[in-house]
Amino acid sequence: MTNPVQGAQVVGRVASLLRLVGRKPEGSSIAGLVRESGLTRPTVHRLLASLAAEGLLDHDARTGNWILGPEIFLLGSVAAARFPFEDIARPSLRRLAEETGESAFYSIRRGQETVCVMREEGSFPVRSFVLHEGVRFPLGVASAGTAIMSFLPEEEQEAILSGWDQHAGMFATGHREDVVRSNLGRTRLHGFAVNPGLVLEGSWGMGAAVFDQLGRPVGALSLTGIEPRFRPERQELLGKLLMEEAHRMSARLPAERATSPV
Repeated sequence: MTNPVQGAQVVGRVASLLRLVGRKPEGSSIAGLVRESGLTRPTVHRLLASLAAEGLLDHDARTGNWILGPEIFLLGSVAAARFPFEDIARPSLRRLAEETGESAFYSIRRGQETVCVMREEGSFPVRSFVLHEGVRFPLGVASAGTAIMSFLPEEEQEAILSGWDQHAGMFATGHREDVVRSNLGRTRLHGFAVNPGLVLEGSWGMGAAVFDQLGRPVGALSLTGIEPRFRPERQELLGKLLMEEAHRMSARLPAERATSPV
């Protein structure tokens, strides 16, 4: 009989690899997956081969990268009915992109992370490419994560901040705990978050939280672009537009989503 602990460990490893591969449209090399997962190369190779056999991953012979497979698309198509982002978020993203010229995004909270699930490109020719579908950040990192974390209960915030360096991981250097605390306070005061190039120098972002019917922050709308497009004199306008669209989205979230776990 299979050891349940070993079985759960395998499931966790498989889920971790799928998330890592899905972070970038071009996929990841096996060397990168070994480094990021912390698993041995033989283990990673064995799991990748098994996932490919099930159609969950593909191996790109041209680049050598592992990419998401067709079964992921089919599963996602079925799951999309439970998460009607296209109907609820797309109108807001389009309005934001059209009115500001910046690229607009919608990210959701998943546990202690945010995941970008949708984007709408703006008309401004120079863009920031830090954010795209599938990108994950720890809560409190980048504008969407800051907007969401700012409106969590204080005890939840402190639980995250108490182990901040471990939580933030590779982003801890640019997001020191004192800087994050200050950003959280400003976001609660103004209603929108500003990321002044903390993820990547010169790439700025602003975000506003979307709330469920119980008043819990479950996602965030955000705008990203280059620093000159986010000067203080323009932030008030961008923040106002973000909060207006976040309010529209919050009002449209279906009742069943209010009781769904994050």
